[in-house]
Amino acid sequence: MQTNQSSLSALTLGAVGVVYGDIGTSVLYTLKEVFGSGHVPFTHANVYGVLSIVFWTLTLIVSLKYVTLVLRADNEGEGGLVAMLALASRSVKDKAPALRKWMLLIGIFGTCLFYGDGVITPAITVLSAVEGLDVVSPGFRRTVIPLTLAILLALFLVQKRGTAGIGKFFGPIMVVWFIAIAALGLYHIGGHPEILAALSPHHALRFIWLHSGISFIILGAVVLCVTGGEALYADMGHFGRKPIRIAWFTIVMPALTLNYFGQGALLLAEPEAVKNPFFMMAPQWLTLPLVGLATVAAVIASQALISGAFSVTKQVIQLGYLPRLKICHTSSRDRGQIYLPFVNWSLFVMIVLAVVLFRSSSNLAAAYGIAVTLDMTITTVLTFFVVRYGWSYPLALALAATGFFLAIDLAFFSSNLLKLVDGGWFPLLIGGAVFILMTTWKDGRELLTRTLREGSIDLRSFLDAVFISPPARVEGTAVFLSAQPGLVPNALMHNLKHNKVLHAQNLFVTVRNHEVPWIGMEQRLLVEPLGRGCWQIVLNYGFKNDPDLPKALQLLAARGIALEAMTTSYFLSRDIVTPTLGSGLAPWREKLFAHMHHSATAAAEFLNLPSNAVVELGSVVEI
Repeated sequence: MQTNQSSLSALTLGAVGVVYGDIGTSVLYTLKEVFGSGHVPFTHANVYGVLSIVFWTLTLIVSLKYVTLVLRADNEGEGGLVAMLALASRSVKDKAPALRKWMLLIGIFGTCLFYGDGVITPAITVLSAVEGLDVVSPGFRRTVIPLTLAILLALFLVQKRGTAGIGKFFGPIMVVWFIAIAALGLYHIGGHPEILAALSPHHALRFIWLHSGISFIILGAVVLCVTGGEALYADMGHFGRKPIRIAWFTIVMPALTLNYFGQGALLLAEPEAVKNPFFMMAPQWLTLPLVGLATVAAVIASQALISGAFSVTKQVIQLGYLPRLKICHTSSRDRGQIYLPFVNWSLFVMIVLAVVLFRSSSNLAAAYGIAVTLDMTITTVLTFFVVRYGWSYPLALALAATGFFLAIDLAFFSSNLLKLVDGGWFPLLIGGAVFILMTTWKDGRELLTRTLREGSIDLRSFLDAVFISPPARVEGTAVFLSAQPGLVPNALMHNLKHNKVLHAQNLFVTVRNHEVPWIGMEQRLLVEPLGRGCWQIVLNYGFKNDPDLPKALQLLAARGIALEAMTTSYFLSRDIVTPTLGSGLAPWREKLFAHMHHSATAAAEFLNLPSNAVVELGSVVEI
């Protein structure tokens, strides 16, 4: 019992450091942007109204929607939009198959928007923290952009080393951060305790009633208080539902509430603090240390998002929506600690572009919102299908459970559309570009598979013909990779043509990825004997499994098929895709697919094959 309690405490502490870094640093800029927009007349009644809206936004979207409802929709313990998409897709596969295609497109588009959010969030978070130097002294203003870029460069440089070493400090540092922001809030609430009346929803409703137009406009800034809400769900697989809920209700939500209300109390006493209410909460002697702590918290928030981008990309590759990319494991103990160089430096370039292009957190706030509110909306829609078809709840109950949140999501999304010209186009442009890449790769792979299948020969029939006049047999095992089971791999054809030999043992292996997070070793292999030392093998992986073909094939020993590492060779076909005019994809998409196919990481590296035992045989495929 004591061990379980200790484990729960450790997971809760870890959740504070990883899950809540983003939403925990939203106090840096939310109220500044709401009042700094110039849309809200600065009166005491409006301060109460805005605070009430912020508090109830946190309560409805984070506490009720994500923590209470969405966290229940776990895909075998995993969360996040990719896991939700796979869960919803499986839920409707048999009951509403016509919906599945559109649901997959919508879910993948939501995943693409994550990358747009992944560019804006580190930029606005780190920039907001460093802008605190301007409160210390206006002379620091010119150093804000260079220092922000230097911090971001250092952050991305250390990614290849992994976060296993420094990750253990994230939780304690973020606890210090939440204690600090709660203490600042309490200090100012003590001077104006009447501000706590804004906890009542009637202040929010009164503000909306009296200023309906302004209320709609400022929702685009209010949404900043729920930045990182998706991370609650995405990180469920790492920490579990219970630790995430405990961390939110006991540490994060109380600290955020106290700080927001402390900022409101400060604004009642000193309206001029509206230019940067968070940093002006601190006494002058404490401002510089607070800037330092805020910067560290912002880096931790950014780190969590970068790690999330690595994890999501790996899952999307497994689901077949991106080509293979180089994946480096940065921890020998935790297989979830990964580093993708291409994703790392692509994110860095786009984040630098965002900082240089927008130059201030206020300008970046105009770019933030559209992507995240659209993601929130998509999550709600997918949740409906899980509740209705996956959990088999009545239609009325499913609509009631998600319709209320959908209305809120659409209100925030509609408000953020007003920022489209001012910067909202930026994350949409990134998400749209990634969506084109993903759909082109998926459609191109299907076209390539269809082309290869049309020109393929049935494996059993081929082997029967070969053994009528069998070639020379050599010692050892040949492993032939095949995209489709039951068909002759091109590598086998080329090997017989050029080498005119067949190994003593021949394994025809197909790797299949499924819409579930994990597939255990007991379900890894499907083996079908073909006779004469030949077997058809299907390897099953979930989208969070790490493909390791040699390790999986070791399981064959229990079935009487012994493999010696020194005498096992892996034969792969390296297809060179050539676009042609025809009834396939649009010409520009075929060219894009051909380039992506050529640039993909070699299958040997992706499947963890020993480099000294791989034989690649090339072929040209016209699509």
